[in-house]
Amino acid sequence: MTFEERLSLLRQQHKELIQKENVPVGEHNGIYKRYSNPVLEAEHIPLEWRFDLDKKTNPFLQERLGVNAVFNPGAILINGKVLLVARVEGYDRKSFFAVAESQSGVDKFQFWDEPIVLNETDSPDTNVYDMRVVQHEDGWIYGTFCTERKDPNALKNDTVSAIASCGIARTKDLKKWERLPDLLSNSGQQRNVVLHPEFVDGKYALYTRPQDGFIKVGDGGGIAWGLTDSMENAKVLSEKIMDNRVYHTINEVKNGQGPAPIKTDEGWLHLAHGVRNTAAGLRYVLYLFMTDLKEPWLIKYKPSGYFMASVKDERVGDVSNVLFCNGWVVKDKKVYIYYASSDTRIHVAESSVEQLIDYVQNTPEDALRSYASVQQRLQLIRKNNKLI
Repeated sequence: MTFEERLSLLRQQHKELIQKENVPVGEHNGIYKRYSNPVLEAEHIPLEWRFDLDKKTNPFLQERLGVNAVFNPGAILINGKVLLVARVEGYDRKSFFAVAESQSGVDKFQFWDEPIVLNETDSPDTNVYDMRVVQHEDGWIYGTFCTERKDPNALKNDTVSAIASCGIARTKDLKKWERLPDLLSNSGQQRNVVLHPEFVDGKYALYTRPQDGFIKVGDGGGIAWGLTDSMENAKVLSEKIMDNRVYHTINEVKNGQGPAPIKTDEGWLHLAHGVRNTAAGLRYVLYLFMTDLKEPWLIKYKPSGYFMASVKDERVGDVSNVLFCNGWVVKDKKVYIYYASSDTRIHVAESSVEQLIDYVQNTPEDALRSYASVQQRLQLIRKNNKLI
C-alpha cells in the first residue's frame, strides 16, 4: 500500500467513525437508557494529532504521537451544542484537555482543530486531568481539575509518590484559557474539586475531597463543602464533610463529587462516584443524591446503592471495573450523562430531570444491615402482591 493509499484509507475510516449514528439500547430500569456506542475513544482523535502526514519525514505513515485513551470529560451546553472537555492520554501517560462538540449530544462528536493550551504555574504540573466545567453566575466558565506533581519530599529513588492539588482555569469560549493559582486548603491533598454554579452568601462555593495522601484518603475523605472569597486566589480555610464514607457501602473507601449539581425546583441534584474494595481491586460506581436549594451542603435525599455501574464491555480497559463521571448537561428537557468506563472511553446515558428527581426522592435509603435490607424488600414484595 502506498503512502497516499494508506492516508486515504485512514481518512475514510476516521470519517466513518465520527459520522456513526448512536442508538439507545433500551431502558432496563426506568431511570436512564444507555447508548450502544462510545461517544469518544482514542480512535476519534484527529489524524493530524497522531501522525506526521509529511511523506518526506514519514514515508511509512507511522503514528508518531499515539493516544491511549479518551475519558473523564467535563461537559457544558453552549448555543445548543454539547461541548465535552475530554481528558486525552497519550502513549507517554501524559494527559491534556481537548474539546469535542456535537449537535445531538449522543453522537458525531468532533474535536476542535487543536487541544487546549493550559499554561503552567510557577510549579509546573507533571500531569493534569479530569476537568469539571462550570458556567458560573459571575460570567466566567471555570475549569477545576486535578494537577499532579512529584512529591518533593519523596526519597531520591522513589518515582511513584505524588501530590495532587486542584488546578483552576477560566475562559469565556473554551478556546482561550486563563490559568489561575491552584486552590489552597488546610487539607494535605485535594482531588475531585467542583465549583458550585452560584454564589452562596456572596462567596464562591466548592465541593472538595480532602485527603491525606495521593491515593489513600486517610483521616479525610468524603465530599466536603467550603467557601472562598475569590477564584483568582482561591483559598478554603474550612471544609465541612457533607457526604461521608460509610462502612460496607458503595463508598466505604472514598467518594467524590462528579459534575456540578443541577438546580431543580426540588433541590440540587448531585452525581458522585463511590469506591469500595474487592478481591479484584477497587470498584468505582456512580450514585445520586439531592441537597437543599438554600443550603446546598445539606442532603435531603440519598438513594441506597449505586445509580450506575459498569456492564459488559464497559468493565474492561486500562483500569477495569471503573465508572467515572464529571460531566452532564440538560438539553431539550433531557439529561445527558457523560461517563467513562475503565479509564478508556466515553459513553452517554440519557434521562430527564423528572426521572432523576423521582429516583432520588422515592428510592429507599441504605438500610445499612442485611436484616433491614430484607425488610425493605419484603415491604415492596408484599405491596406488589396486593396489586395482583
